[in-house]
Amino acid sequence: MQSPGKSASGANNRQEWSPSQQGDGDPPRYRRVVVKAGTSVLTGGSNGDQLDLGVMADLAGQISELRQSMSMEILLVSSGAIAAGREALGKDGTSPQGRNILNRQMLAALGQGRLMHQYQQLFAEHQVQVAQTLLTINDLSDRQSYLNVRNTLLGLLELGVVPILNENDVVAVDEIGEVFGDNDRLSALVATLVDADLLLLLTDTGGLYTADPNREPNAELIPRVERIDASIMGLAEKHRSTSTRGGMASKLLAAQRATGVGATTVIAPGHEPDVVTRVACGEEIGTLFPTRVSAVESRKRWLRSGSAESGGVLEVDAGAARAVRSEERSLLPAGVRGVRGSFNRGDVIAVESNGELIAYGQANYGADELRKLCGARSSRIVELLGYAYGDEAIHRNNMAVL
Repeated sequence: MQSPGKSASGANNRQEWSPSQQGDGDPPRYRRVVVKAGTSVLTGGSNGDQLDLGVMADLAGQISELRQSMSMEILLVSSGAIAAGREALGKDGTSPQGRNILNRQMLAALGQGRLMHQYQQLFAEHQVQVAQTLLTINDLSDRQSYLNVRNTLLGLLELGVVPILNENDVVAVDEIGEVFGDNDRLSALVATLVDADLLLLLTDTGGLYTADPNREPNAELIPRVERIDASIMGLAEKHRSTSTRGGMASKLLAAQRATGVGATTVIAPGHEPDVVTRVACGEEIGTLFPTRVSAVESRKRWLRSGSAESGGVLEVDAGAARAVRSEERSLLPAGVRGVRGSFNRGDVIAVESNGELIAYGQANYGADELRKLCGARSSRIVELLGYAYGDEAIHRNNMAVL
């Protein structure tokens, strides 16, 4: 690995930038941000063979500053495990036969620990804790797994921890090939999962261009894309990447998914000084894909549509209704007075008080379980069920109050 003092990005020689340097205007303020750093960024242009610790240190510093100085919640989707594995094996890891699916899975298994160890050390310099989360697309397709992952990530953010996510390349055979790109799709799914306001895709180019800037000197940056249509997708064919599995096409698909659920998306140059801090503070860098709906409103719409499918209803007392509506608290079993319908854990259900609809939310327990828990204190959940998924009937992070 290249040392922090010899970064190919020149990060150690940059002038420091702080949020106070943003203009006096009214830039967008993002509450929750997903940052995706691909192999081409993390290796500093070394063709995916060597992690650049200078780049990683700079990234950790910017994320820590946003977390500590502006109270932003940041999640990092990071590639680099395979590159770390290749580096660990030296030349043997970069041989042609080392690039088939099985060997790349072994390289990922070897490199993931090294990658996280470096992140832990770099973030520790800023007194920030990180948590590793390895996912596959299947983890986000199953309703209960989806809810488990969401609750875990939101819980980590509440603790001030920075989750670092990567696809579980050891078991995700399809994802390690050409299907999902270089963590681009995963980053969009994570942005959806946690109701992010901003998805920042760092790349080795400056954004979306009219042609490949590495081949066409007259290529022009497109600073803003209002709608991703066939003509925009066609531009992806003009951007070719030889060192990574992602490319512009997968980034555009990620932007399309994220903007559809309320996350503004930016494709920006990963080696631009302080790019994460500056974009998160509203500076226009790279290509911006605005969203027309907030993440909160998008989730409310989803919860409302989901409740029609299950038909489940929780009847709550006046105290619980007040806690949910006025105090923005979770709904506890103690406040539940009745359960209607049949539903499973993770299903979206309605919450009523005295016949009035007050909220929608994802059930933390199934209907039969909640019938046993009606009116009970959370401390008795294990006693009544023999297990517990948490203290809440519906966690406030998974509820849309009307």
